[in-house]
Amino acid sequence: MGVISLYGRHKSEFTVEKSRFITYAAHTEGEEEARAFVASVRAEHPLATHVCYAFVADKIGNLQRFSDDGEPSGTAGMPILDVIKKQKLFETSVAVVRYFGGVKLGAGGLVRAYTAGAVQTLSSAEKREYLLCTELSVTVSYGEIDAVRRFLSARNCEVKDILYGKDVRFLVAIKAEERSSWTAALVDFLNGRAEISEKSSYFCPFPLANGK
Repeated sequence: MGVISLYGRHKSEFTVEKSRFITYAAHTEGEEEARAFVASVRAEHPLATHVCYAFVADKIGNLQRFSDDGEPSGTAGMPILDVIKKQKLFETSVAVVRYFGGVKLGAGGLVRAYTAGAVQTLSSAEKREYLLCTELSVTVSYGEIDAVRRFLSARNCEVKDILYGKDVRFLVAIKAEERSSWTAALVDFLNGRAEISEKSSYFCPFPLANGK
């Protein structure tokens, strides 16, 4: 089983009572990467009144952090975190930048604004399922290049690199659970004219079956 998270970095913006709210969201693996994301947003907006954030930094939902960054307690960070959790996202960070416009919004208004920023950005963001993948090295002769390309184009996989030397080596990431059937199909397709070896395993993003 994989986890659902964002693919790429996303941004949205709106204004409430002259206060400007800019929301950023991204896939972040682990607390260090999540905090680095927040730091990058702060660096991009050094004059912002507040940079409030929340993140779920692991694959099971135990590592959660949030900050109101000077806003009244409970009006920013927790509402942002609630949106992440309601959308069932993991390894996801959201930071909402506020430039105060001179009109106080009150506790209820702040909750609505920070919630809206998170909802707007996360709802429109592209999402992927991060699954355990196996990276394979597929080595073939130059005469088999077109056949390998046809096979790969018809399969749910990601070509990480193609190395040209005495032979041609394709580095391909596939779902770990499909390793046996995938390699068997390739061997059959090429009539055994391929050298296949396993390089490494890691999590990588795959498009969702139902889109976003």
